[in-house]
Amino acid sequence: MLGPSQEASGLAIDVESLKSERERLKTTLRELETEQRKLEAELKALRQREIQTKRTIEALTTLIDINDAREEKKDAP
Repeated sequence: MLGPSQEASGLAIDVESLKSERERLKTTLRELETEQRKLEAELKALRQREIQTKRTIEALTTLIDINDAREEKKDAP
């Protein structure tokens, strides 16, 4: 059997190990959150590029439609 001082010593080591692991996990979590924010910013930028590209396509389609309508008027008798 372990005496009271041996049990306390063993328990102290376990608690210190737990505290160390907790701190390590907190650090890992902060790193993950930082990476997540970075990825979210990149995703937002990509979405903005997507929206801008779609708007450009729409504008070009409109210009093509206008041009086609003018061509049809010229060809009409």
